[in-house]
Amino acid sequence: MNTTTDPVHATADCAVVIGASRGIGLALTRQLLHGGVNQVHAASRAPNDSKALLELLDRYPARLHTHTMDVTDETSAARAASSVRERTGEVDFLIHCAGVLHGDWDGSSLSPERRLADVNAAALTHCFAVNSLGPLLTAKHFSPLFPRKSRVVLVNVSARVGSISDNRLGGWYAYRASKAAQNMFTRNLSIELKRSYQGLICVAFHPGTVTTELSAPFLSNVPPARQISPDRAAQRMLLLVEGLDETYNGQFIGWDGQVIPW
Repeated sequence: MNTTTDPVHATADCAVVIGASRGIGLALTRQLLHGGVNQVHAASRAPNDSKALLELLDRYPARLHTHTMDVTDETSAARAASSVRERTGEVDFLIHCAGVLHGDWDGSSLSPERRLADVNAAALTHCFAVNSLGPLLTAKHFSPLFPRKSRVVLVNVSARVGSISDNRLGGWYAYRASKAAQNMFTRNLSIELKRSYQGLICVAFHPGTVTTELSAPFLSNVPPARQISPDRAAQRMLLLVEGLDETYNGQFIGWDGQVIPW
């Protein structure tokens, strides 16, 4: 595997990145543009609030298109998909990066639970809405844009803590369970959509420990050698995706290419 942060040459013609205004999503958008993808659609809740995304838009006005999309709002997802269809028609690469682990939400602070007593029903519902329902609604409204016979890749960015059989520490109820549900949705999609889209490769992907806002409060517990930048994470993700064949459809894959147990 390439160990530099040089752009990865991508074979996709039209890519959609959900959660593109920061972190891994922003880095993927940058890599896809630098790598020569013809059309890149970047969707997020507030794309105009991302200075870095707007700078990319200024640099690639003919190839980058931004869309306002709240992954928990089906009307918003449908509108974004319709906008992509109007601009470019088919999509042969879709990656869903939007997710939530902690932060201020609805007037309260959301954080991973250390014990059962910390579980909050509203926070749990919010995590499921973003981490589980979001990728499912995205697939529902964007999959009609997939080509019927040629290669198309759908990647849902997951997390290793969503693996049920790999859970040895407990805790993090909302995040673990919402990612486990996301993984089940991804597995379902890989089966149903394959019947209509012959070249489909649908996978859940664990990017490793990436130095983003999502992981920032927990990086002190991770050795520096295991931490990677968003650009490096995006690069190795795209390198891996480029090498996937249809035997990987329906798998949960780690950043190193190894299959993770459900």
